Amino acid sequence: MLVDIVSDTICPWCYIGKRRFEKAVAESGRSDIMVAWRPFQLNPDMPAAGMSRQDYLRAKFGGGDRPRQIYRAIAESGREEDIEFQFDRMERTPNTVNSHRLIHWSGPKGFQDQVVDSLFRAYFEEGSDLGSLDVLAACATRAGMDAAEVGTFLEGEELRNEIVQADLYARRLGINGVPCFIVNRKYAISGAQPPAAFIEVFNLVAREEQQAAAQSEAEPVT
Repeated sequence: MLVDIVSDTICPWCYIGKRRFEKAVAESGRSDIMVAWRPFQLNPDMPAAGMSRQDYLRAKFGGGDRPRQIYRAIAESGREEDIEFQFDRMERTPNTVNSHRLIHWSGPKGFQDQVVDSLFRAYFEEGSDLGSLDVLAACATRAGMDAAEVGTFLEGEELRNEIVQADLYARRLGINGVPCFIVNRKYAISGAQPPAAFIEVFNLVAREEQQAAAQSEAEPVT
């Protein structure tokens, strides 16, 4: 069973959704679920150098106490998943193309899920700037990748166009918010849903697979 997870590395609900999805996989008892992380940019027009967190919040929410109220609620949801969001430690909101390049590149090497988790932890719990190549390299190294190889990759431009095109493709599919979990390229689960929502879809797919197998066995051999 293939699950494509469309997300952004600076989306707090994507971090929460990852934890809930992992709970669902564990509770389902399935060992045949393959995950592929797909890029989405919450801020596709973000300058390459990013911007200060305060400027970003003012541009997105305006003045007042609304941002604090929103992030307080997110932090409460995070604690339920053993995530300690540290929004006050964030100084910059980055352009996320390089972080997505790193995730995509790490996939065939077998480190994708570990890299995603390391990036989420760095940004949301440590207040690190994911626009920094040094921070990205440290995240990949913490995930188990070779530091020199990672550094060489990040200094180049490999996969940049692929990330931009994949982001555009997700939008053409109608995805305008993340996380979005696409199961077997057929069923979409939008948002950081509770584990039961994922398990329901897993079971649906399993029933379809069983029905297809039974039908195949029942077909006469000619």
